[in-house]
Amino acid sequence: MPLRFLEYSSPNDWTAIASWMARRDAGEDNVEPLVRDILAQVRKRGDEAVAEYTRRFDCPSLSAAGLPVPKADISRALELIPAEDAAIIREAAANIRDFHLRQKQNSWITTPAPGTTLGQLVLPVDRAGLYVPGGQGGETPLISSLLMNAIPAQVAGVGAICVVSPPRKDGTLNPYILATAAILGIDTMFMCGSAWAIAALAYGTESIPRVDVIAGPGNIFVTTAKRLLVGQVGIDMIAGPSEIAILADSTAKPKWLAADMLSQAEHDPLASSILISADTQLLEEVKKELAQQLPALPRQEIASKSLSEWSALIHVPDLEMGMDLINRLAPEHFELSVADPWALVGAVRNAGAVFMGHSTPEPVGDYFAGPNHVLPTLSTARFSSALSVDTFCKKTSLICTDQAYMNSHGSKVARLARLEGLEAHARSVEQRLENP
Repeated sequence: MPLRFLEYSSPNDWTAIASWMARRDAGEDNVEPLVRDILAQVRKRGDEAVAEYTRRFDCPSLSAAGLPVPKADISRALELIPAEDAAIIREAAANIRDFHLRQKQNSWITTPAPGTTLGQLVLPVDRAGLYVPGGQGGETPLISSLLMNAIPAQVAGVGAICVVSPPRKDGTLNPYILATAAILGIDTMFMCGSAWAIAALAYGTESIPRVDVIAGPGNIFVTTAKRLLVGQVGIDMIAGPSEIAILADSTAKPKWLAADMLSQAEHDPLASSILISADTQLLEEVKKELAQQLPALPRQEIASKSLSEWSALIHVPDLEMGMDLINRLAPEHFELSVADPWALVGAVRNAGAVFMGHSTPEPVGDYFAGPNHVLPTLSTARFSSALSVDTFCKKTSLICTDQAYMNSHGSKVARLARLEGLEAHARSVEQRLENP
């Protein structure tokens, strides 16, 4: 099995690694012209355009009237899945909700000096639109995507949450997605996907409400639509293919490390799995484990391409240099698979999420522990954060000054305005001065 084996002995080796990884963002197909046309059609023709695209790509019989999911179908879905599965979903939802409740910020007001009151209102957006991918024609329901996007919006206090997801060929949504919506108390759902669903959320149609923020993962059409709509509607993030970087020492188990690398590789041919270690023998053993475990995977072909093109085993002289490389990679998922992860966590500067120790594989965060799994990719963890309650909030400043404040500081404000050539600004202040 072809797999890169690289050396990173000093920051001088970074240029070659960065050049290789940069090609991962190149994208083979330029879908922007197609997506622009989809956006224009949905904006012009509304429901009928959304239904037309849905008939062409997902469900041949769907009409515009069939876009909304009947509320009865949502509530009834809980009867269609095993009770033990529903219990697991509820427990995961509770963990996610508890974590995100700790993120919630309060409005505040302060009086820094007599006559001056300043503050900030922290307010939820009115409407949020959530995209849930179909998942192999609707047969692999992405339950976690709905949980991770809906719960932060609910904690933020968003009044109206609308979910869109592509239908199966028979014109239904997977009962697990509907049941998860029922567990969360969401009853506004529409059967549409891809760029036309994103367009419908951004512009609004006869049946699909215009929203203030759109969140949720998707393919290149979804991602391109979101990118083109930045500035017209709030967007959670422009995410790329998934990635994991693991820093391991000699106490790590090769079998576990290989399994963790494959857990990312099976996502997408563009997914990246990188193992970094100072232990050459460990790297060799992991390579053997990858070759043994790969053939047993249902997604073997996808994982194999990911491993051969965008994954690597990287040897470093020590853990300190390994952390230097991690911070340069700024990975979406970072597993700190060492004997004492707490001794190194203080060195983390750039990572979407950190998984601490040998018993914390990345899927624990994907599904159950509580932190959000919607994370910055393609090194954007250098400046971006996980999806959170803040994604669905806006912050409004409060300023209140009295006449004494104006008399004391108004001339300074006017001076600054005139320095910028804004005479009317200066006069607006001076009109209020008692002794200009």
